[in-house]
Parts: sequence; structure tokens; C-alpha cells
Amino acid sequence: MNARETLLQMILEKSYQEGDFTLSSGQKSSFYIDLKPTILHPVGAKAIGELAAEWLAGLSVTFGGVGGLTLGADPIVMAVSRGLLDKGVILPATMIRKEPKKHGTSRYIEGVENFSSGTNFIVVEDVVTTGGSAKKAIEILRNEGFKVSHVFSIVDREAGGEDAFKPLGVTFHSLFTITEIKKAFRK
Repeated sequence: MNARETLLQMILEKSYQEGDFTLSSGQKSSFYIDLKPTILHPVGAKAIGELAAEWLAGLSVTFGGVGGLTLGADPIVMAVSRGLLDKGVILPATMIRKEPKKHGTSRYIEGVENFSSGTNFIVVEDVVTTGGSAKKAIEILRNEGFKVSHVFSIVDREAGGEDAFKPLGVTFHSLFTITEIKKAFRK
């Protein structure tokens, strides 16, 4: 199996369920997707890194960093950074807090020493629904003097997230749509 097939199989086995669920928003859903078991598994992380490297190889944009809101994006950030290193590309990772640290440096962004002002970032997310987490990460990075041109996610829940990035001038890419996941699950 190639990396895409491997990742899809892991999502189906470890992260996707159908039934009656109440989401954190309070909305009802006929399916639930929690990518943590997949992205925290070394095989899943390796596949994510390989697929991110393939996607980035096809772009004509230069990136200097990869980040996302901690805690959910952290394993994806490292999978992308490590996957690119395997291809000879050094793309430092960062963790972005939802609120500034309450002690020490009081910063939002960890590992900021690895970046210069104006660095272009990829923001990563596991599942994009409305794009809220990624938009928060974009806002924090831009407020700190960095650029963000792309958002990379594992799954697009097809609930308006992609459209949320257009007014920000950010291009959205997902490895899978929820339609693809559902179709594969029902085979």
C-alpha cells in the first residue's frame, strides 16, 4: 500500500465511526471522526509526512515553518517537519498556544527563535470543520510578524472551512474529504 492508502486504512480502523453523536458544538452528527489515534501512531505519522512532502513538492511556494494550535496540531506539525527532512528539506516546526504562556517568556509561539520576521508558514489541522482553529493560528502568526499562505489538513469535514480561508488569502488543502472517508467506510 502507498502512503495515501495506508493513511486511509488507519483512519477507517482507528478514527472514524458512524452512529448518533453529539459534537462539541452541541450539534448532532451521524458520524464521528477523531484522528488522534491515527496521527499519534508512528505509521500514521509517517504517512502524513510522506503525503505532505508530496503535496509540497508540487507547489511553487517557499515555506520557512510549519505550525498549528497546540495540542491538536502538534503531532501533525512534527509529522510534516519530519517527512520533509526525509526528503532533504528542513522545515522547522512550532507550537502555537491559544493563549500566551502565563510565566517565563509569556509568548504564544514556541520555537520562535528558529524563524525570522516575515517567514511564510503552513498551518496544519487534523479535521477542518469551520476552520476556527486554523484561523486562530493564522491570526497569532500574522500578529507576530509572520506570513501564512497555506493550510494543510488531514480531513475536510466539508462544512465551510475551505471558504473561511479565502478572505484571508490562504489556500486550503486536505488529504481527504469526509465524503471520501464515508464512501471508503461503506465499501
